[in-house]
Amino acid sequence: MTTLKTRPAPVSTAYENDFYTWTQEQAARLRGGDLSGLDREHLAEEIESLGKSQFASLVSALRVLLLHMLKVDHQPAKRTRSWAISIATHRIHAVDELEESPGLKARLDEAIKKAYRRARLEAAKETGLPLMRFPEACPYTYQDIMDRPFAIDPES
Repeated sequence: MTTLKTRPAPVSTAYENDFYTWTQEQAARLRGGDLSGLDREHLAEEIESLGKSQFASLVSALRVLLLHMLKVDHQPAKRTRSWAISIATHRIHAVDELEESPGLKARLDEAIKKAYRRARLEAAKETGLPLMRFPEACPYTYQDIMDRPFAIDPES
């Protein structure tokens, strides 16, 4: 009597119990073409989450950029090289995010609005100035945010 040897079904780790192992198993199933064994609902959630993370990263870069622009504009006597370097660094971060995910450009206005709301509050906190001194709506265009000059090493 001949018995057929079949591969045992892959062990399935629950998404909730061991996320790392679950990700490795799901990737192996995708690469192996085992589409029936995929945890489609959780995979879809994780893919959406990756997109949300990239948007949040763009908002974060814009927030810091806007914070330092507000500080420069509202406390010109306290301008520092550190603020100019931070602006330059976070501009690069924003550009990198937009280059890696051009689809984020469609949400740029939303990202600026979200970033500015937080930057405004942080600027009031860090400068000690009244919140009402900072406009409620972002006073900068995207071009201003990305291109306005801030000298890191001003000439004497």
